[in-house]
Amino acid sequence: MLTSGYEPIKAYTALFSVIFTDSYFIGETVRQMTPLILSGLAVAFAFRTGLFNIGVEGQLLVGWLASVYVGIAVEGLPAFIHIPLAILAGALAGALWGLVPGYLKAKFMVHEVITTIMMNYVALHVTNSIIRSYLLAPGERTEEIQSSASLSSMFLQEITDFSRLHYGIVVAILGAIVMWYLLWKTTTGYELRAVGFNQHASNYAGINVSKNIILSMCISGAFAGVAGAMEGLGTYQYMTINAAFTGVGFDGIAVALLGANSAIGIILAAGLFGGLKIGALNMQAVAQVPPELITIVIALIIFFVASSYLVHWLRNRINRRGKI
Repeated sequence: MLTSGYEPIKAYTALFSVIFTDSYFIGETVRQMTPLILSGLAVAFAFRTGLFNIGVEGQLLVGWLASVYVGIAVEGLPAFIHIPLAILAGALAGALWGLVPGYLKAKFMVHEVITTIMMNYVALHVTNSIIRSYLLAPGERTEEIQSSASLSSMFLQEITDFSRLHYGIVVAILGAIVMWYLLWKTTTGYELRAVGFNQHASNYAGINVSKNIILSMCISGAFAGVAGAMEGLGTYQYMTINAAFTGVGFDGIAVALLGANSAIGIILAAGLFGGLKIGALNMQAVAQVPPELITIVIALIIFFVASSYLVHWLRNRINRRGKI
């Protein structure tokens, strides 16, 4: 910032002051955390089971569309039924999108990184095509969901100076609890982690490796689909035709990395990322610093977190050589 002619102290003061003191920015930060937590859980769950799900972005898009469709098309239901039904639709759509790369990995050993990246583009163009063909309303978007499917809350908006905060944060926290419980407190979670550690040993122990690979990708996709549902039912109340990806699914990779693939770590990492992204708006307004700088800051955070793994690897090699 100094070399570019900006005032760093003024910029960082503007960045951090609002996300801790201004009710509107606090609300927007928490709202931004919601999909980041769920997309981070999607990446972390797959990683804990030995898989790398790069397809969270596509799974998020299909989950978004499915939840919005249920929010528009299903009528006459009370909110306590309509909202869970729409969220479930998003989860099922995301799980279905994760099923394809999971099946290809389990049956044909096709690497999931390649297939999930390819499925991102399939999801992008399929959702765009469905909206254009069947759900298009004026403005290159769907109609708004019914109020009975909405996660928005006038109470939350009033106490946060009419931010877009909604009840999706409750769903995100519950999702973190579900991931923790499933992985660490159930037999299924033990099998999934065992397959992630060593597929050959797991197979020798009688664990169905193929079934667990598919199940892992489906659950990971379900988390991503719910992240999309939070955008459709909470933040926007509709879905637009996407000319490009939202970026939330890819940010989930960084959130999971920074959070060490743990439930509580992902929540904290999502808070950091959400605060930086929302605080960047005030930094631009007060110090005229371009918001792209926050992208650089986030990239540096990821770089230093990732470099810690390299430092540990080098230290272990040096220690082993010293013992020899």
